[in-house]
Amino acid sequence: MPHELLIHPLAPAGERPPLVLVAHGSRDPRAQASTRALARGVAAARPGLDVRSAFLELAEPSPARVLAALRDSGAAAPVVVPVLLTRAYHGRVDLPAQVAGFDCVIADTLGAVSEPLLAGLVRRLREACPEYDAVVLAAAGTSVASGRATVTGVAAELGRRLGVPCEVAYASAGGPGGAEAVAALRAAGARRVAAAAYFLAPGRLYDTVMSDALQAGAVGAAAPLGAARELVSLVLAAASAVEPQLALTAV
Repeated sequence: MPHELLIHPLAPAGERPPLVLVAHGSRDPRAQASTRALARGVAAARPGLDVRSAFLELAEPSPARVLAALRDSGAAAPVVVPVLLTRAYHGRVDLPAQVAGFDCVIADTLGAVSEPLLAGLVRRLREACPEYDAVVLAAAGTSVASGRATVTGVAAELGRRLGVPCEVAYASAGGPGGAEAVAALRAAGARRVAAAAYFLAPGRLYDTVMSDALQAGAVGAAAPLGAARELVSLVLAAASAVEPQLALTAV
């Protein structure tokens, strides 16, 4: 079973710093709905905690608008949690630039190898496709080497956990694409290739890479992590790493 996280409030609810979950943003309304559902899940896990959503682009409100509202209300300096999987451009450059000048602390991104991440990926995959002998880990794509290395590392750990070959596929920023990854696994002898989703929310890139994989013969495509309980745990763990008042203990 995946590890659960016990919450230990170290200060009254009113003294806890608010959390601002900052996602990329999308023209697809499903993406914003997914982020807001995640925020509700985090708030439900920490009754009394002020949890808000913001988006870097293509949706409102912006991080600056949310942070300004919190500042004007007299709230404690918030913890900004990037609802991003890798420390590519948006995590390293865009988010810090958008919150510059505000009294806040930025937590780490969510996509490095961890028990909650792997558990969430496995659960979403099994919900979509209970039987497979190889897996494609479908991701949005990045040209940043460290970001690609993160995805490759997660794919390696996912394959080890499942006991099957696992190849990475990208929707953008260079291949291999979904069809190429499925073809490579089938050429190596796989007969039932499933696609796991290294995505936080649905959108154009998710649809693109999953459609390619399915058209190439994948037997199932997992849903994004969305508001999965494992992602809630990741958000709270990321916040606790930079803010002692949000401390969590894993059991």
